[in-house]
Amino acid sequence: MALVSATEMLKKAKAGHYAVGQFNINNLEWTKAILLTAQECNSPVILGVSEGAGKYMGGYDVVMGMVNGLIKDQNITVPVAVHLDHGSYDHCYKCIEAGFSSIMFDGSHFAIDENIAKTTELVQAAHDKGISIEAEVGSIGGEEDGVVGMGECADPAECKQIADLGVDFLAAGIGNIHGKYPANWAGLQFDVLDAIQQKTGDLPLVLHGGTGIPDDMIKKAIDLGVAKINVNTECQLVFAEATRKYIEAGKDLEGKGFDPRKLLAPGFDAIKAKVKEKMELFGSVGQA
Repeated sequence: MALVSATEMLKKAKAGHYAVGQFNINNLEWTKAILLTAQECNSPVILGVSEGAGKYMGGYDVVMGMVNGLIKDQNITVPVAVHLDHGSYDHCYKCIEAGFSSIMFDGSHFAIDENIAKTTELVQAAHDKGISIEAEVGSIGGEEDGVVGMGECADPAECKQIADLGVDFLAAGIGNIHGKYPANWAGLQFDVLDAIQQKTGDLPLVLHGGTGIPDDMIKKAIDLGVAKINVNTECQLVFAEATRKYIEAGKDLEGKGFDPRKLLAPGFDAIKAKVKEKMELFGSVGQA
């Protein structure tokens, strides 16, 4: 199946009270592991690409060549979107040009008037190409490729202003953060999420920083209109742990254990297991 925008899969998810996972990719192993797991689970999936990861992989054209090649050669038939994560204004245009099927414009650090002006322009540019667009109100805590946010809560009135510009889904800060959650984290602010949902109606909402949020909070967030949940750190942690165990056990010194196909296999399998676990939690299994 060719790439699709994320619009329909997220509308369907919101109506069906489940969420589609956005799993950020970092290289071939990541991308292949996520796509194969989505196919095995018969689940729609969103491949997230941060600006930093895009640069690391060699550029957005490289990313698209890899993703399209894997979809074709691995016979991936479930709906797949490739989504720019936390995109700047310039990089949104670069990804539209490269053939991404979805973009996120992170204008949360601009004053609301400038965020509105830039979002309005990018909504038009994306929709002209049949691409979905996500916007953000209230910065998400932690660090995402140089954009640092403290985990503040979005203003529901501002959320409505951005929603009314025609974005396809909306990321709103509800106390969530990127990366590992500190011991004194206050938890998700469900009253804020509920107020945002009431203002934005059927618009699918997005939860960034999905790593480390307790399962019961994830399920409650889905009940309150979250249809897309972003996962990145958790896959990185299990990949690193599996790779470390392989090397600490000395397996890279046995026979041809140094071969990258062997060396990276435990990490690859660990990503697959984590993605499957998340798809089951989010309720997207069998929803392709």
